[in-house]
Amino acid sequence: MREGLIESLAEETGSKILLAVMDGLGDITVPELEGMTPLEAARTPNLDRMAAEGALGQHVPIAHGVTPGSGPAHLALFGYDPVSSCVGRGVLAALGIGFDLQQGDLAARINFCTIDEDGVVTDRRAGRISTEKCRELVGLLQDIEVEGAEVFVRPVKEHRACVVFRGEGLDDRLADTDPGLVGRPPRDVEAGAPEAEDTASTVRSFIERAGEILSGLQPANFLLLRGFAVHEPFPSFEDRFSLRAGAAALYPMYRGVSALAGMDLLECSTLEEEVEAARKAASEGYTFVFLHHKPTDSSGEDGNAAAKVSAVEGFDAVVPDIVRAGFDVICVTGDHSTPCPMKLHSWHPVPLLVHGGPQRTGFSDAFSERQAMTGALGTFPADEIMGLLLGSAGKLRKYGA
Repeated sequence: MREGLIESLAEETGSKILLAVMDGLGDITVPELEGMTPLEAARTPNLDRMAAEGALGQHVPIAHGVTPGSGPAHLALFGYDPVSSCVGRGVLAALGIGFDLQQGDLAARINFCTIDEDGVVTDRRAGRISTEKCRELVGLLQDIEVEGAEVFVRPVKEHRACVVFRGEGLDDRLADTDPGLVGRPPRDVEAGAPEAEDTASTVRSFIERAGEILSGLQPANFLLLRGFAVHEPFPSFEDRFSLRAGAAALYPMYRGVSALAGMDLLECSTLEEEVEAARKAASEGYTFVFLHHKPTDSSGEDGNAAAKVSAVEGFDAVVPDIVRAGFDVICVTGDHSTPCPMKLHSWHPVPLLVHGGPQRTGFSDAFSERQAMTGALGTFPADEIMGLLLGSAGKLRKYGA
């Protein structure tokens, strides 16, 4: 997207946009699904109807061949440059649980994990412990004190928590301690610049003390830190696009990225409540709502193709309620691909559906990767989606004479 162009043309109107994100939606062919992807194998009569009435395409989250994290992938969907605007996951996790981050705070996401007697990671998510268990573990870490910063540890969801360091001159140029794969020991906290070495020492002290406290517990007997980030001011979504925006998301990370962009966080605790919150927001004057569906990503990371099919079908079941909610333009896509055979995020383009507005219809009759590849919208960068949605909703002035 040409910098500043869409912002210069955006104008406030009464039309309403819904961006529905099935996290990790994209996939590759899966042998146990007879060579189909989970999206192709799923029974999705409602999404297929929207595809026939709308237009399909696919987006590239960051760049061809580049695997995105959830933070930059969502920022791209929201129209931010995912490279220059990249924010570490720690800040997103802290904002997502409503922690009062102050400018200069250093935040990191915690994954409780399992290590063996040799210090090798055997489960990066400690068996996906319950949120209740996470709260118990966080309670054990509350009194940790380290030199150079005040420490705050907070539960997030399941095996996820976050830690915030508050002090002078903290630096986020630190490497993640998560090795990314089982069978390897946690990585050291490496400073990416000499100026970050004091901060690295502070974080090492926290990890050492936490490891002593967690040692002997099962299944969560250690922790991994990811996404170090110092909290800084961020440009507002509303100011950029003249939209009153709300976010219907269940997981704190996605509420965090929405809060970072200045969206109001809508109350909900199930997919059905997300849809109802979106409907209510549309009736109360919100002109943009982001709705997030997580199970498609979790099942992809677990390599469970059948569960991913069910997650897609679960979303399709609420599509009629979404269509009736009063939005003029509805976009359904994913933030990135999470192929079941890979059990990881990947660089593969992500299918996208736009329903409403003056689309080139009649090119597709089902929502799938194959049809998205040949859809009327083509293939384009994710950070151009907002321009497409604003234009479809009649919210962009003509450019030039």
